[in-house]
Amino acid sequence: MTIKDKLAAQRIYILLGSLFITSLVVSNLIFQKFFYWYPLNIEVFGSKLFEISVGILPYPLTFLITDLISEIYGKKRANDIVVAGIFASLFSLLIIYVADIVPATSWSYVDDKTFQTVFGNSMIAVFASMLTYLFAQFVDIQIYHFWKRLTKGRHLWLRNNFSTWFSQFIDTFTIVLLLCSFGIIDWANFKGLLVSGFLFKVLVAACDTPFLYLGVYLFRKRFNLKVNEGIDLL
Repeated sequence: MTIKDKLAAQRIYILLGSLFITSLVVSNLIFQKFFYWYPLNIEVFGSKLFEISVGILPYPLTFLITDLISEIYGKKRANDIVVAGIFASLFSLLIIYVADIVPATSWSYVDDKTFQTVFGNSMIAVFASMLTYLFAQFVDIQIYHFWKRLTKGRHLWLRNNFSTWFSQFIDTFTIVLLLCSFGIIDWANFKGLLVSGFLFKVLVAACDTPFLYLGVYLFRKRFNLKVNEGIDLL
């Protein structure tokens, strides 16, 4: 691979990393709003499918990106993005904390009470999300590469879905457990939110498989990669 190709691959890696970090940080900031989508009239543990946090909407994109980076750039580069996401979350938490403690002016469109209502629980959410996210993402990467070794680089759909489903269950279970423990969500909603959130993520993971195939195909075509061949960055 030429130096020009390596520089192009590095720029794409940075772009994917930017999308990953943005999706992660935004999901932590918007999680307090819940929305509904009722494709079927089904209730699970008193909750309809689906009643879930809007924070879930950008979150599955992070697993798609780490799977794509794992496939093309390798495990180490995927882990590097995960670590960068943690630092970005911590930095966003610091910004929210400073913005929360400084007093609002009398003419401020958003007063202190409104700001705390919207962002007051963000610090707890980011803390809880970081714990679960760190574990779930590393689990996702490990399982992805386990299946990649086992299948010798074939059956991309298998490692993409198996790694994402397992890690998303860990993520959903732990985040709902922590939010209930912190009193943000009532324990009566625990089972319903767990099942609803996990099934929604499974559905999204199944839908994003074609996009992973497309991404891998474009990489292999652009950089003339063979099956199971990756890119070593500068």
